[in-house]
Amino acid sequence: MPPTLAAGLADAILALHVGVVAFVVLGTLAILAGGPLGWHWVRGRAFRSAHLLLMLVIALQAWLGRLCPLTVWEQALRIRAGQTTYDTSFIQHWLSRLIFFDAPWWAFVAAYTAFAAVVACAWWRWPPRHRRRVENQAS
Repeated sequence: MPPTLAAGLADAILALHVGVVAFVVLGTLAILAGGPLGWHWVRGRAFRSAHLLLMLVIALQAWLGRLCPLTVWEQALRIRAGQTTYDTSFIQHWLSRLIFFDAPWWAFVAAYTAFAAVVACAWWRWPPRHRRRVENQAS
């Protein structure tokens, strides 16, 4: 694989990673705000199932001491591209600063676990609803 392709793929994976983080964080905020305010879309089963499952996987990875596969793939591609990790391209530099923090591992385990607990509690407090089927009535 040419280094320029590897670098581009690494940037794409980092952008995807930022999207995943945004989905989890903004989705949680939307659920916590939209539940009490009666926003129907925050109770959609597909949205809520994907959100909860993703947060549980993230918390489980932290408990197992594993890095996110997106991080592993991105770093491998950066090495393949001849880059040092997290300090070469514009996209990589700014998106990394947005979602990566320097803290002890236990802090991430605690944060991910607490976040998963909030997501699970929101599931219980404002459970997802099935879409109502609109039956066509023949005239």
